Amino acid sequence: MAPGIPAAMERPHFIGIGGAGMSGIAKILSRRGAKVAGSDSKESATAEALRALGATVHIGHAAGHLADDATCVVVSSAIRDDNPELVRAGELSIPVVHRSDALASLMRGLRSIAVAGTHGKTTTTSMLAVALTELGLDPSYAIGGDLAGPGTNATHGEGAIFVAEADESDRSFQKYDPEVAIVLNVELDHHANYASMDEIYDSFETFTGKIAPDGTLVVSADQAGAVELTRRVRDLSGLNVVTYGESETADVRVHKITPRGLTSEVTVVLNGKYLTFTVSVPGRHYALNAVAALAAGVALGIPAHNLASALGTYTGVKRRLQLKGEAAGVQVIDSYAHHPTEMTADLEAMRGAATDARILVVFQPHLFSRTQELGTEMGQALALADASVVLDIYPAREDPVPGVTSALIIDAAKAAGADVTAVHDKAKVPEVIAGMAKPGDLVLTMGAGDVTDLGPQILEHLSS
Repeated sequence: MAPGIPAAMERPHFIGIGGAGMSGIAKILSRRGAKVAGSDSKESATAEALRALGATVHIGHAAGHLADDATCVVVSSAIRDDNPELVRAGELSIPVVHRSDALASLMRGLRSIAVAGTHGKTTTTSMLAVALTELGLDPSYAIGGDLAGPGTNATHGEGAIFVAEADESDRSFQKYDPEVAIVLNVELDHHANYASMDEIYDSFETFTGKIAPDGTLVVSADQAGAVELTRRVRDLSGLNVVTYGESETADVRVHKITPRGLTSEVTVVLNGKYLTFTVSVPGRHYALNAVAALAAGVALGIPAHNLASALGTYTGVKRRLQLKGEAAGVQVIDSYAHHPTEMTADLEAMRGAATDARILVVFQPHLFSRTQELGTEMGQALALADASVVLDIYPAREDPVPGVTSALIIDAAKAAGADVTAVHDKAKVPEVIAGMAKPGDLVLTMGAGDVTDLGPQILEHLSS
């Protein structure tokens, strides 16, 4: 039986309740019986889903939205100090709780798996959630995206396992003390919060040090950053380290990945035995995510054969190579990729799945800081497409940085030989793409911002 509601969470108020991480915690608390309230900047399907669970969701931010009897106010790192509800919380002396602390309180008393690192946290966490559910273990989970099957990013299960996506971007993953932790890779990202790779390694070492005594770190044996982290932490007392990947030195070694259209067949060597299973999403990157999930589940004592079979039932996460539809012989697919490594992985996956198709990309850069640091690499990644349209930068929580625009990406893409076009008015993109696309083409809307909204509009233009 899963734990109940922490006392401070009986009547929580979430500022930005519609966000991926925030809404997941709110959903779990609602299902546990808490009186949940919150606010968000705009209406959404997430807001409606929360209301259906009994939560009160206000649109817009105002001091009056915060009830006087709220037991805490939950915030993410994106909430600014001058938010009127946060200011009101101070006036009422209502405790302010960071999202990561709220999630940590929900995980206590359960056998938890925390998935961290770049890139593929959402996918790997989702694979575990789906597989454990398929096996009848009824896990709780909190994920940064909606599962394509259940259509939700979080649930409260009655089983003993809690699977959580652990966000390293603001160091909040250091709040968790999981029984099993997965680190997919360690790369220079989240430039607003980390000044160097040394800072990032320090952060991951702190996270690793929080793994429960006799717990397990599952870590890539292929990625340079993950290998370096392994070197740094392997001798920690009470820590079991399990490496996975295509490297000959991996504890869970990938023997072969065989693409089969939009799926893959994966063979691993585990404890000296060969095990073959299906991954129902395309691309080597996603196959390796599945192997990480397999290694983590085995570390919890789940039989490898059963878990491998259950992993094959995972069919994807919204915005992770999600097919939005087809019109005029053109398929439109949505990709959340916003870092060069993710962009490259998704484009290579699409190229491998549809070798004869042209790939057209609509890319929206995410964050000025990320574009400033990685704009060249983003442009180089776009060279894997046959043609690209690049939008203006989606700022999210950031203010503009002088001199940092999409031109950094476009110039790098052209230097790498890419066919790339700048479109500054997002509303014109569907018409532009409809004019470019031919039957048999694949169109990827790519980025972590509101570029996802363009998929249905592109399909509508193609139909007409």
